[in-house]
Amino acid sequence: MNTLMRGLLGLAGGIALAVSASAQAPIPVAHLADRSGATSDVGVPYAQGVDDTLAWINRAREGVDGWPLEVNTIDYGYQAPRAVSQYQAWMSRLKPVAIQGWGTADTEALISFVTRDQVPYISGSYAAALTDPTGKATKAAKATPFNFFYGPSYSDALRAMLMWARKDWDARGQTGKPKYVHMGANHPYPNSPKAAGEALARELGFEVLPPIVFALTPGDYTAQCLTLKNQGANYAYLGNTAGSNISVLRACQTVGAKVQFLGNVWGMDENAMKAAGVAADGVVFPVRTATVWGQEAPGIATLHQVSAISDPAGTAYRPVHYLAGVCSAMLMVEAMETAGANGGAIDGPRVRDGFYARKNWVPRGFEGVCAPSTFTPEDHRGTMTVQLYRAVVTGDTTRGSVAELIGKGTIGLQPVAKIELQRRQDWLGW
Repeated sequence: MNTLMRGLLGLAGGIALAVSASAQAPIPVAHLADRSGATSDVGVPYAQGVDDTLAWINRAREGVDGWPLEVNTIDYGYQAPRAVSQYQAWMSRLKPVAIQGWGTADTEALISFVTRDQVPYISGSYAAALTDPTGKATKAAKATPFNFFYGPSYSDALRAMLMWARKDWDARGQTGKPKYVHMGANHPYPNSPKAAGEALARELGFEVLPPIVFALTPGDYTAQCLTLKNQGANYAYLGNTAGSNISVLRACQTVGAKVQFLGNVWGMDENAMKAAGVAADGVVFPVRTATVWGQEAPGIATLHQVSAISDPAGTAYRPVHYLAGVCSAMLMVEAMETAGANGGAIDGPRVRDGFYARKNWVPRGFEGVCAPSTFTPEDHRGTMTVQLYRAVVTGDTTRGSVAELIGKGTIGLQPVAKIELQRRQDWLGW
């Protein structure tokens, strides 16, 4: 073999190695989680769902079109300033093509950043302010073209619960105006649906009472429950996460405040039912997924494969927030797959456009687990369908794990209603 031929073969081999190496280059993804802050009670299972899913994608599906995901997960302790500084650090070094985010205050603080940098941001915040990509809606604060989330917005979920409450009041043969009150911390997350909820409550014929404030952390909320009782409230929205809601439910049970509580999507789950005991019985709240752990669905086997990433023994009970984390991560992954189809670049704008590629979108393999989503360049409300469940607690929850209590029927999730909301333009961004 002459020198020229050896050189050409060597060059060809080098090109082949370069192509192979390029094909296996990792896709950078960032994940902002709350595992230690004020919302860690629900942040931990949600973050685990996200991390397990992304690890499973690498293991079971060899990444996205053969490209492994390089995931950097950071616990920011639910501190918005830390989220902003972490974002800046990611953009200077990791340069993620998409981010799995978390809280409302930090997500809203980052809107301008992710819009400027064109990075899809899939949050655990479901604030309606994130749903108008154009910024043209009447009550939209700003355009959010790179913000997405899985499930109904806080405002739409509350609207659905109020519609159910109005029917519940009538079905029980009550007369007069039902009384409604918004409860929660004076914080962007609990306040997000406050005005929208109170507006629809008035429209539906409720008497709207002055809001009752309680902190995001557990505490003694006897005073708030006495106020609730003295006001004669019939329906109360709990805007905080489960940890502080548990304190409210117990205090209200103690003082005899008999009210139908409406929990926000983070306000109740199986772990909270165990912790609160019978005080949680009857709370109605939205569930984002098409099923809950232990139910049957075509995609349950895939869900269990994901769960096995962090629970190889298969003994863990996965609460509703874990499943939502799985579905959120899968939407991002499939948007990446769309971006990379036919040799396309997996970058921020193409990943964003991947969210628009499907209608009634259920991730492959998760049929019956993840509820359908539809996003458009004009409307980032992924769904207007709200599934309501009731927390059922029939006895002592101090003995046994959540899985054991579920198995014995001591605690359970009871489907209540599926509310189909109109995609009203005046509700976009609000």
